[in-house]
Amino acid sequence: MLRTEPRFFYTDSATLVRAYRDITKRIDPELPKLFGRLPRLTYGVSTIPSYAAPSQTTAYYQPGAPAAHRAGQFFVNTYKLDSRPIWEMEVLTTHEAVPGHHLQIAIAQELEGVPDFRRYGGYTAFVEGWGLYSESLGPELGLYKDPYSKFGQLTYEMWRAIRLVIDTGIHSLGWTRQQAIDYFKANSAKTEQDIVQEVDRYIVMPAQALAYKSGELEIKALRRYAEQELGPRFDIRAFHDQVLSQGALPLDVLDTRVRAWVAAQKAQ
Repeated sequence: MLRTEPRFFYTDSATLVRAYRDITKRIDPELPKLFGRLPRLTYGVSTIPSYAAPSQTTAYYQPGAPAAHRAGQFFVNTYKLDSRPIWEMEVLTTHEAVPGHHLQIAIAQELEGVPDFRRYGGYTAFVEGWGLYSESLGPELGLYKDPYSKFGQLTYEMWRAIRLVIDTGIHSLGWTRQQAIDYFKANSAKTEQDIVQEVDRYIVMPAQALAYKSGELEIKALRRYAEQELGPRFDIRAFHDQVLSQGALPLDVLDTRVRAWVAAQKAQ
């Protein structure tokens, strides 16, 4: 029903884009609750070019350029609107725009006194791990109040679990493309258009899906550690600033950095 019910889909691309913009404008004023430092660089919502849309995922983020005064862009796919359900829009926005990719990447770009590779480079486990972690911040930003939107967030969690199976199935266990598609369809509410595009992506990018989840689990584990160690002194804004304030980091470096910060807080 969630794949086919007309009420879960927009019928024109302009309305879809406007709805995404509305979501971002609901999130923006809530960000200071969770972050002490926010990027100066703005971002916009644009449509994926029509020539690329049939082979692209549902959405992606393209970094801006602070020196050129070019905003970041959250690109959304308007191809085959009957495969773009409304119930996935909030969770997708948290991942690709704020507090996900735009916030993390723009903060890194604005760092001062660090090598360029720290400002413009990226480790998939960190960058995409932050994107997944950002999805879990939805309730703290006032999202997922509608049960279908909450279902969308849970669908995205299931999607990431499925692709751990598919990634290893294809690259370690000899699965065929069709096996992967069938497994995805049997275990997720994602539409077939999305499923086929995702499986093709896993085929050409071995272990990327595993890197996403590795990063998310590490960031969540560090948050739990900080909460347990600091108790009532834990400050979510300060924690997030520690995670983001040095650009994308290898996970072992991030772990060392956060634990050192926790020790310093306890010593005060």
